[in-house]
Amino acid sequence: MIETTNITKKFDEHLAVADLNLQIPAGEVFGFLGPNGAGKTTTVRMLTSLIAPTSGTATVAGYRIGEEDQEIRRHVGILTETPGLYDRLSAERNLAIYARLYEVKAVEEQVEKYLRMLGLWERRQDAAGTFSKGMKQKLAIARSLLHEPRVLFLDEPTAGLDPEASRLVREFIQELRREGRTIFLTTHNLDEAERLCDRIAVINRHLLVVDTPSGLRRRLYDRQVVFHLGDEPARYVPLLEPLPGVRRVQAVDNKLVATIEEPEDQNPALIRTLVEAGAELQFVGELRHSLEDIYLELVK
Repeated sequence: MIETTNITKKFDEHLAVADLNLQIPAGEVFGFLGPNGAGKTTTVRMLTSLIAPTSGTATVAGYRIGEEDQEIRRHVGILTETPGLYDRLSAERNLAIYARLYEVKAVEEQVEKYLRMLGLWERRQDAAGTFSKGMKQKLAIARSLLHEPRVLFLDEPTAGLDPEASRLVREFIQELRREGRTIFLTTHNLDEAERLCDRIAVINRHLLVVDTPSGLRRRLYDRQVVFHLGDEPARYVPLLEPLPGVRRVQAVDNKLVATIEEPEDQNPALIRTLVEAGAELQFVGELRHSLEDIYLELVK
């Protein structure tokens, strides 16, 4: 659905994005992370044919950037980080204008559909300038969907929103995913990226890595299982260390921390060994590194 080959953008002598290669299949929620100035918004603008790349090629929804830009604009929706609305016009009128620009056939029906879906129908006659930031963001999301795009680009969709509005936007993105839409999501909210995205790319002008959230953890960190005990843990270290797949075992307070290659396969043998040795095993959990840890490790 989205494919780029060595796509690069320079502004005079400033390199914004360098040799970006991506393959994003239909129906995927793809997270695009990076620090400020990393090239995230520039990439979105190139992929939506708002600016031309300096070099490289890309296709979006089957259309080539630089050759079929009008078709790309017809088949994608975009939510910019600071969506511009006609503040003096009603929410309904704002959407109707864009629906006609997109040549939507059933304008009134589409406007009503998305105002209702995003909880704005009761405020449809109110001027957009009277809306809260969260309501404006929801109105902008509705605007990006009026023409039923196959690919949706969301640039910081929950930036500056309160927790309730952020949750509504996330739930709406999950609903769009269930509909099979392809979503390209840029965000600084790492918890949001982990909850919503099938895969995540980290960029800092150059692409650093692309993987699933769990795959990123495996790339950077060993998997560690924590055994909470009711008795002295150090006595069990010599019993666990020789077991297959165990790299290291440490006693920490009332816990055993075991570095294991594949916990799903090897945990039963460790638990059985502890129980047979008389350990007062209370519960078992995996020590998980947050996506924030991974992100900072990559971009530092």
